[in-house]
Amino acid sequence: MKSLLLVTVSALYCLNLNAQNTSDSTKKNEPDTIRVGNFVIIKKQKDGGNSTVTKTDDKQFTISVGKSNRRVVKEVSTNWWILDLGFANVVDRTNYAAAQSVGYFRTFPNGTPVNQNSFRLNNAKSTNVNLWFFMQRRSLYKSKVNLKYGLGLEMYNFRYSTNISFRNNPQPFVHNDSISFSKNKLYAGYLTVPVMLNFNLDPSKRRGLSASVGVSAGYLIAARNKQVSNERGKVKDRGTMNLEPWRFAAIAELGLGPVRLYGSYSFNNLHKADRTGLDQTPYVIGVRLSNW
Repeated sequence: MKSLLLVTVSALYCLNLNAQNTSDSTKKNEPDTIRVGNFVIIKKQKDGGNSTVTKTDDKQFTISVGKSNRRVVKEVSTNWWILDLGFANVVDRTNYAAAQSVGYFRTFPNGTPVNQNSFRLNNAKSTNVNLWFFMQRRSLYKSKVNLKYGLGLEMYNFRYSTNISFRNNPQPFVHNDSISFSKNKLYAGYLTVPVMLNFNLDPSKRRGLSASVGVSAGYLIAARNKQVSNERGKVKDRGTMNLEPWRFAAIAELGLGPVRLYGSYSFNNLHKADRTGLDQTPYVIGVRLSNW
């Protein structure tokens, strides 16, 4: 009888120990949870995400906690006040021997004849700054292919490392001045409308890979030659400067996560070729500060 009792007690102890080990093993595999009545709060899921689970007798639902990298995709979305910061330059194909006969180049006493070196730019200080009042994106196919358009102000600052001077009176002309300038800049501002096709690989991602290509049309609204020297101080000569009133360009944009690059290449001349003899085509590249 005593032997039978001993065997029974030993068996019950082993079963209890095995059940406790099984319970501990199960707890290790369970997510970190806190139970408050019928509510179970799961701190961490297997995928590392955070969520709050509300559980009742007849239903269970999950509420996400924290900032998500996903977004609600809209058919039409608008981005306000976009800023571009870039560098500007020109492709110069001017035949300077032929341009001398047009009469746009002038040589004054103590000055030197205008030639290709007269238009040499300071590349580090020749800039493009664009302020887009808005850009709008309209879905064409599942928000992966979109039409993108907007309205803004394009501003070009061509900074010359020479003493070339643009004058507007009594009629537009250029000449090499007899003094040196600490700052010599030609400014051109355009009111511009861009139209692009936008391709977005994953529209639900806030900072996914995207690309846009298209064209833009801009109208010249301001131009001036700003010069600073010891002899004359600060001088601004305003006018059209024989610049082309319209600017048409090929444009592109590339979004790589939080970084957005943009570029532009003009289809037409910066100057009126028939009146100046100049054949200079502007292009720019830079960084776009935009939400998408």
